[in-house]
Amino acid sequence: MAAQKAALAEAEARCEARGQTWTAPRRRTYELLLAAATPRTAYELMAALKRGARYVGPPTVYRALDFLVAMGLAHRVESRKAYVACAAPDDPHAAAFLICDRCGRTEELLRHLDDWGLAPAGFVVRSVILEIRGECRACR
Repeated sequence: MAAQKAALAEAEARCEARGQTWTAPRRRTYELLLAAATPRTAYELMAALKRGARYVGPPTVYRALDFLVAMGLAHRVESRKAYVACAAPDDPHAAAFLICDRCGRTEELLRHLDDWGLAPAGFVVRSVILEIRGECRACR
């Protein structure tokens, strides 16, 4: 719980430093991602956000997710069409995940873009999303 509070405070400070507004939907969406054990879809997040709120529609959730991804606070897990909180938002890195096919648990690998050695001479890599599927230790 303390780690989650620290992550929320750091995210708010990061947004303020970049001149961005840390709104309630953005904060709550990030909080839900931090607490999740597996990637969450926009509709799962929307259902959780609706609890205690009048109306939360898809645009609210998608705008919050787009913002969190743009700020480097979250990643989209393409194969799951879901989102996870970034494990190291202050460290620029490629989004690489180990995804368990049995339980859905997703672990982020922290690798810098240069570590992958993917770019041929003259090509500038802006992002990498790598998903490695298998079984986690707990499921084996």
